[in-house]
Amino acid sequence: MSTKIYEIPVQTITGEPTSLAAYRGKVLLVVNVASKCGLTKQYDALEQLYARFKDQGLVVLGFPANDFGAQEPGSNEEIATFCKATFGVEFPMFSKITVTGPATDPLYKALIEAEPKAIGETREGFREKLNGFLSKNGFAATNPEPGILWNFEKFLIGRDGKVVARFSPEVVPDDPAVLAAIEAALAG
Repeated sequence: MSTKIYEIPVQTITGEPTSLAAYRGKVLLVVNVASKCGLTKQYDALEQLYARFKDQGLVVLGFPANDFGAQEPGSNEEIATFCKATFGVEFPMFSKITVTGPATDPLYKALIEAEPKAIGETREGFREKLNGFLSKNGFAATNPEPGILWNFEKFLIGRDGKVVARFSPEVVPDDPAVLAAIEAALAG
């Protein structure tokens, strides 16, 4: 996976074709984000993480996805404007992608394959709450593992391009487990 992750084509939020090769040797926190989610406030903590650790080699990478409850309905331009104006996001953002189902983006297919289980002590309780919300609002139930559970699931990639951890959406970016994993990856 180490070289594969850097070769997968992606697009910046402004539509330029690129890949993660520019981040080779960095520690990456890849997050599927959404602007109209109950977890959207995590943007603030993600930006703080980026500001705190970017000089040590951490890069947060945001990948908007509209897969869960239609909570990212905007265009790439609207998403970029919202993130900058609301949360002062400076970390790299990418074009909206699909992170679940048959059209799952190749990047997310590779990430899920590399780390099929997310860390999160309350994952089952969170899943039950989500399923209640989804049922009440006429949506299908959450994905079974290893699929992405919801918006703001986080993949931590080490400097060697290998996934070292995956965190469930309810595990906030400044959770001690996330911070410890980032610090260990930066030191590695």
